[in-house]
Amino acid sequence: MNRAIYNFVFYLLLPIIVLRLLWRALVLPAPAYAKRWGERLGFVELARANRREQRWIWVHAASVGESVAISPLVTRLREQQPDWGIVVTTMTPTGSERIEELFGSDVCHVYAPYDYAGAVKRFLNTFKPAMVILVETELWPNLVHYSKKSGARIMVANARLSEKSYRGYQKFSGLGKPMLQKIDCIAAQASMDAERFRRLGVSEQALHITGSMKFDVSLPDNLPAKTAAMAQRIEGSRPVWIAASTRDGEEEKVLAAFTQIKRDIPAALLILVPRHPERFAPVERLCLKQSLRVVRRSSEESVAAATDVFLGDSMGEMLIYYGLAQLAFVGGSLVDTGCQNVLEPAALGLPVLVGPSQFNFQTICEQLTDVGALQTVADENELAREVVRLLQDDEARSAMGDKGKAAVAANKGALDRIYDLAVQYLAL
Repeated sequence: MNRAIYNFVFYLLLPIIVLRLLWRALVLPAPAYAKRWGERLGFVELARANRREQRWIWVHAASVGESVAISPLVTRLREQQPDWGIVVTTMTPTGSERIEELFGSDVCHVYAPYDYAGAVKRFLNTFKPAMVILVETELWPNLVHYSKKSGARIMVANARLSEKSYRGYQKFSGLGKPMLQKIDCIAAQASMDAERFRRLGVSEQALHITGSMKFDVSLPDNLPAKTAAMAQRIEGSRPVWIAASTRDGEEEKVLAAFTQIKRDIPAALLILVPRHPERFAPVERLCLKQSLRVVRRSSEESVAAATDVFLGDSMGEMLIYYGLAQLAFVGGSLVDTGCQNVLEPAALGLPVLVGPSQFNFQTICEQLTDVGALQTVADENELAREVVRLLQDDEARSAMGDKGKAAVAANKGALDRIYDLAVQYLAL
């Protein structure tokens, strides 16, 4: 497939994309998907008109995870390159909310334009960015093509390329290879990622191995106080584990594991945090259907001794939820969505369990596995067995947690390397 065919197919799919926005807004429901459609079509003049900055860097992060990953780089650019305005784009309302929480009015936030020619060109004509920074795997043919054509430098920060994605680029090499060859700088997370990019035709000059900025996770100074305040809601001293960032179809497996865990550890408490806010209510109904006693974080009720599930129905509090737990299962991994961020619980000294689907964090999962900080569980049955084992073995749990903290500390420094590259390419 080349770009002409891609554009034709994309235009045909545009009505379906709009209908999907409506479905998400009305059926899930997630009303934010019904707002600001103009931005998704590249009409961003109003957002630009309210800003005084004249020179722009465009940073694109798909959703919450990418927004958090890129936030240290955005913060440093704002501090050390104050003459540059930064426009940050996301695809999802949760990503938008996270950018607002992190930066407020320090950056300009709009939704990313859909990847068809008209929308991308309208966006570029409005902001005229000198540099485009894409996060991890957010590679879109028209975005890259027209950004390059406009004269912007293009950088991929925290770049990763799983074996699965590599095979996809090989399959559609007529579209993928020309796009990759237009990118000025790829800051790869690890040598394996760089090698896959290299095999797809990316030049040695453009490739840099910097590590992952996600290792540069910083824990807020007020986190212990916030965690202690939340912990007061939990009555008594109980074994607590968390299933974090779970996806559709995964909660059923987590609850099946929890049923088994309760047979061995009746006092166990599960903190369950679905990935997307529109799923908070359906997940609560799922728990109640299984006769589990649920307290939602938003209710402000106490988590009594008889409570089975503390449902984390809030945004931006994941570190607090992790701080309440003694071990963590990271979701998106017992269903085939590639796993979510395993470094946050590791940085807090928690043993980390994940399912077999890890392509979003493949390299990082391998690094944590190699040092003994992370264990892969094949299914809900193995998840139950490992949670029981770790909750009952303080020494094993502590050893895994210590190894995770050490691994996070040892791999810091990617932020400095990626920032230096960004400034270097910005100055060219």
